[in-house]
Amino acid sequence: MKTLRIGLLPRILIAIVLGIMLGNLLTMPLVRIFVTFNSIFSQFLGFMVPLIIVGLVAPAIADIGNGAGKLLIVTVLIAYADTILAGLLSYGVGSYFFPSMISGVGGLASVTKPENLAPFFEVKIPALFDVMSALVLSFMMGLGIAFSKGDVLRRVFKEFQGIIAGVIAKVLIPLLPIYIFGIFLEMTFTGQAFHIVMVFAQIIIVIFVLHAFILVYEFLIAGAVVKRNPLRLLMNMLPAYFTALGTSSSAATIPVTLEQTQKNGVSDDIASFTVPLCATIHMSGSMMKITACALTVCLMTGLPHHFGLFLNFMIVLGFCMVAGPGVPGGAVMAALGPLGSILGFDAEQQALIIALYIAMDSFGTACNVTGDGAISLVVDKLFRKKSVKEEAIA
Repeated sequence: MKTLRIGLLPRILIAIVLGIMLGNLLTMPLVRIFVTFNSIFSQFLGFMVPLIIVGLVAPAIADIGNGAGKLLIVTVLIAYADTILAGLLSYGVGSYFFPSMISGVGGLASVTKPENLAPFFEVKIPALFDVMSALVLSFMMGLGIAFSKGDVLRRVFKEFQGIIAGVIAKVLIPLLPIYIFGIFLEMTFTGQAFHIVMVFAQIIIVIFVLHAFILVYEFLIAGAVVKRNPLRLLMNMLPAYFTALGTSSSAATIPVTLEQTQKNGVSDDIASFTVPLCATIHMSGSMMKITACALTVCLMTGLPHHFGLFLNFMIVLGFCMVAGPGVPGGAVMAALGPLGSILGFDAEQQALIIALYIAMDSFGTACNVTGDGAISLVVDKLFRKKSVKEEAIA
């Protein structure tokens, strides 16, 4: 008999619904059981965040460092710039529209928790080092491995990457629905859930509109560079878009993205280089979603959200999300670092971001991989006369 397997998104949605339903039915002692679980899980999550950054980012940078000279640099810069641009667009639109949306429902700052709603006990699991130390260490080791061509350290970090990916896939992701259930159970018990649901129902609509707008401007720019019809170029990438919607994985969509990019006239050698690379480093859809959700939480809880702070957040987030598409939930897990260290999010606020990100995960992935086709068009225009092999020799 086949075992019925429920995907992560349905489990998250079930956890949210059950948390909201049972929050008004369960007694305080029962709620405190889940509050205790969440307290321990959040400590473990905080311990894991720097290790996730090192485990995912360092090997990715080491692999990227083996690229083809100028072609690598230009592709990385375009992908990173587009990722930051998507974040800036999200912040600008959110700063204009979100305050009025939130004011109509009310924030969370005025909602207080009952004094006795605390864990039965606490377990402290301090992180080995902070997020910025993890990021600097990742770049130092990744670049060092790439330039020294050291096989021993490369294998060590590849194995470490496998361990981290295993912890995410076998521990964090399976326990995530229970964690989110506990979060919404507690928020319903304290009267916060209504505010959360009403606000984010509106925010998600804005995010979907932004997601479409990002794709349009990416292909408008690409079409202007290559002097071709941008809408036709975008239409040609739709098979990759819908494949990503189904798989929620940039890596799994690479074959389709590559085929459609080549159909758009990108040379085989350029497409074979840019598509796999951009599947790892180009995160415009993910950046847009996380920025919008983070800004919403800041506005609802009264946390600082000025432009300089969010620009710093987006710059660091762009680095932290490198290699996130290779691991289910990797991008949002890597984002927990800057969410906590730069924006000051606590465990409950980070859990909200995780739940919202996963609820819209496939759309962000589809935005990422479709945009890879636009970047490939621009890079192909710049390097059309030279092949990847010629760039490597140069």
